[in-house]
Amino acid sequence: MSRKKIVAGNWKMYKTLPEAMETIGTLTHALAVQSPKENVEVWIAPPSVILPMIIHNYHNRGISFGAQNCSEHKEGAYTGEISAAMIKSVEAQFVILGHSERRAYHHENDTLIHKKIRAALSNQLIAIYCCGETLDQRNAGQHFDIVRKQVTEALSGFNADEMSNIVIAYEPVWAIGTGVTASPEQAQEMHALIRETLRQLFDGKVADQMHILYGGSVKPGNAAELFSQPDIDGGLVGGASLVASDFTGIIYAA
Repeated sequence: MSRKKIVAGNWKMYKTLPEAMETIGTLTHALAVQSPKENVEVWIAPPSVILPMIIHNYHNRGISFGAQNCSEHKEGAYTGEISAAMIKSVEAQFVILGHSERRAYHHENDTLIHKKIRAALSNQLIAIYCCGETLDQRNAGQHFDIVRKQVTEALSGFNADEMSNIVIAYEPVWAIGTGVTASPEQAQEMHALIRETLRQLFDGKVADQMHILYGGSVKPGNAAELFSQPDIDGGLVGGASLVASDFTGIIYAA
């Protein structure tokens, strides 16, 4: 079946408010001059501290904005945390959850990430769920088992309606920010495995409708070949999303 493409930018801990406003301004101008195809959506997750101002200035300009993380808790004495309700209250539309950097630096596991996804869905946010293996796991031949386990543990228990508001991003940890990209064949192989896992967990309809993005050193030069694979529905882009010209190149490649 034909699924729309999603090109999502994860800005991580980059850009002050003035820098962000300049980049978004350049990007929205470029997209106004040359609009992407109707089946391509553009999403950006800036740092949460500047998210409200970005949305205030650039809503209804062809870009959806979201956050990079949220708490599993509704509210409470959790200094430094941001709830899904807070993110929704500034009119954000999605939140990235389970990124490999959260797993590595903050020791998040899929039991916790499942709770965060549920918090996001309870507040009408789309959840981008990230999964992927390390280089050691791939070299040991464990990559399929690792990713299958991640998807199963994080997404089991959701119903079909809830799954329609979840996007999966496969990000091989060995390709994030390294300049090394999974080959189109490697990426497609894992995306197909994820879709088959969804078929087993839910049904064919859920599996066929699910958007599965590739993340890991996506650039204008390799995006078209990656996005042409049958089970790759766009990308979760890190470094290249920080440069408006690079990000627009990836968007047009979709």
